[in-house]
Amino acid sequence: MERYYNRELSWLQFNTRILEEARDRQNLLFERLKFLSITASNLDEFFMVRVASLKDMIHGDYKKTDIAGMTASEQFDAVQKKTHSMVEQQYSTYKRSLLRDLKADGLLLVSDMSELSASELEYIDKYFNENVYPVLTPMAFDSSRPFPLILNKSLNIAALLKSKKSEESGADSIKAEGKKKKKREELEFAMVQVPKVLKRVIELPERRTEKGKTLRVAVLLEDLIEYNIDRLFSNYDVVTTAAFRIMRDADFELDEDEIDDLMEEISKQLKKRRRGDVIRLEISSKADMRLIDVLKRELWIEEEDIYHIDGPLDLTFLMAVYSLPGFEHLKDRSYRPARIPELMNDDDIFENISRRDIFLHHPYESFDPVVDFVRSAAEDERVLAIKQTLYRVSSTSPIIAALETAASNGKQVTVLVELKARFDEENNILWAKRLEKAGCHVIYGLKGLKTHSKITLVVRREDDGIKRYVHLGTGNYNDSTAKLYTDCGIMTADPRIGEDATAVFNMLSGYSEPEHWNELVLAPIWLRKWLLKRIAREAEFAREGKAASITAKMNSLCDKEIIDALYDASAAGVKIELIIRGICCLRAGVPGLSDNISVHSIVGRYLEHARILRFENGGDPLYYMGSADWMPRNLDRRVEIVFPLISRENQVAAQHILDIQLSDNLKAHIMQPDGSYEKADLRGKKKICAQQIFMEEATERESRYIKEKSGEGKRVFIPMEAEK
Repeated sequence: MERYYNRELSWLQFNTRILEEARDRQNLLFERLKFLSITASNLDEFFMVRVASLKDMIHGDYKKTDIAGMTASEQFDAVQKKTHSMVEQQYSTYKRSLLRDLKADGLLLVSDMSELSASELEYIDKYFNENVYPVLTPMAFDSSRPFPLILNKSLNIAALLKSKKSEESGADSIKAEGKKKKKREELEFAMVQVPKVLKRVIELPERRTEKGKTLRVAVLLEDLIEYNIDRLFSNYDVVTTAAFRIMRDADFELDEDEIDDLMEEISKQLKKRRRGDVIRLEISSKADMRLIDVLKRELWIEEEDIYHIDGPLDLTFLMAVYSLPGFEHLKDRSYRPARIPELMNDDDIFENISRRDIFLHHPYESFDPVVDFVRSAAEDERVLAIKQTLYRVSSTSPIIAALETAASNGKQVTVLVELKARFDEENNILWAKRLEKAGCHVIYGLKGLKTHSKITLVVRREDDGIKRYVHLGTGNYNDSTAKLYTDCGIMTADPRIGEDATAVFNMLSGYSEPEHWNELVLAPIWLRKWLLKRIAREAEFAREGKAASITAKMNSLCDKEIIDALYDASAAGVKIELIIRGICCLRAGVPGLSDNISVHSIVGRYLEHARILRFENGGDPLYYMGSADWMPRNLDRRVEIVFPLISRENQVAAQHILDIQLSDNLKAHIMQPDGSYEKADLRGKKKICAQQIFMEEATERESRYIKEKSGEGKRVFIPMEAEK
């Protein structure tokens, strides 16, 4: 059996695990819609970046093989085969299962307008006239008008038209640019973009079924436009129409040694991205071949890159269906992130952090304390400086607003805004300019590296001198995704970490790199060496007959050197339990190679995003968290921070997370020796869902804390260790 698994195929396996959740009838119906929508969104990004990269390597005659020994061409062929199969499964799930179940639960999604009654047709005709028609812009293609620029991921309706003024003649042909007109009748190509500014899911008046029940009815915007498309070309007969959609190469590389202004260069590249090479064409399976031929020719696309879709294109519209009111009984119960007991008192946040390190577990616990940390620092007269790294933030970020306030209040504010965060480049450029305008000192990142670390430093003057407060996390400073992604963090006043935090920002803002670090482990400086050393140390403990184990939770594992070290540790007898959400190029449970390694992948209500490490260390366990996955890009080409959990309470909290996730038998998929994943056999076993347990525990801790009061009226914190 091969020693490694291909990265791209491993990612597709991950998307397949999400698709399985959409197919699982144990999940509530609208949650299944959400999972199917996520698979479509994931696949879009995969094509724009990973598949585009493979095509670039093929065109550049790149011969080097990947970790699994596959050439770019071999990877591309395998990916295309797997993806075509996955898309078929997506639409089989949609048409044969979800549509039927939606109708049974009171929602009919209509694609064929002939299914509508006369009154419903009258309603959509009025809707089209008043809301859609004025927004549409039909675009023709002929000798005087070039082929329209088709935007990446836009949904479009293509049509072949026949002039009503032309004389009847022989067989139809399609006008090709630059060719002489033919005597026989010609068909014109035209298209219209489905406007993103309009609702894609359009509800009609409710129906009453024969059994007297209410049935809600909806149509999709593109079907409504296609049904009325003849109104856009009044001088022509519409011969045939089809919805289509393209993916463009959205990746770009920067030669930073040749760049004078990084922001300006990225802005230029973003404009080029709109015209990137077409790498995928999705088109209705009912499309006329003459239409397809035009698109193939004008978009320079091969047959293997065409996906013939039997259903509505771009299944991300299912998130709009999910948002329809009135179906709450078909969704998971809403959850309010719990307040954190350590902060539920009248003391300010700095006093609470001074008292003890505070462990954060989002979204089970609220992200508000992180926002409050920056906001309080902005208003506190004793705070002298705030320093922070920003990779991805929300569109209405309260963090940005707090930093602006801090600058206006005279604080020294330094912010590293990573302009190279993929698909957030434009957003981050806007934030960087806004922060600079507010008076913040803005850094755009380090040359040749992405700054992916999550760290905030607050410097405060107190009665006994200058004191540093630090927040370190595994996730972005994004209040929106903090409700959807599972992440961990700490807030600490530990002087050793504070000293390291100062060194981090001095390194990022200048050229200063200290010779000594206290607690933080940084990439690309020495995180790789540190990990290899820690793994090797566990192998030594195992050979010496001492306690040896590794538990690691992360998003992806594909670094060959790290995988080989894990294989060696497994051979030495180290028990290795990995919780890896997505890509995993390691093969688990292979006799003679990875007998002592297991891999768990949890796909649930929230996107698993936290990184937690535990090394048995001969019986004196070490715990760490951080921003880095075990991938070459994270270890060698990004600024990442891994930080220790020093307090006993925080170690207990981390261990509890690992224990519960490893015991999950409801949402966890377990890697098999052949690289496939299977769920646990639940027969005769208690069902355990880690994410559900964490929600219940966080709510219970908050509730118990409120009820517990001391004689002085102050609330008493009940540590997790005591709860056990």
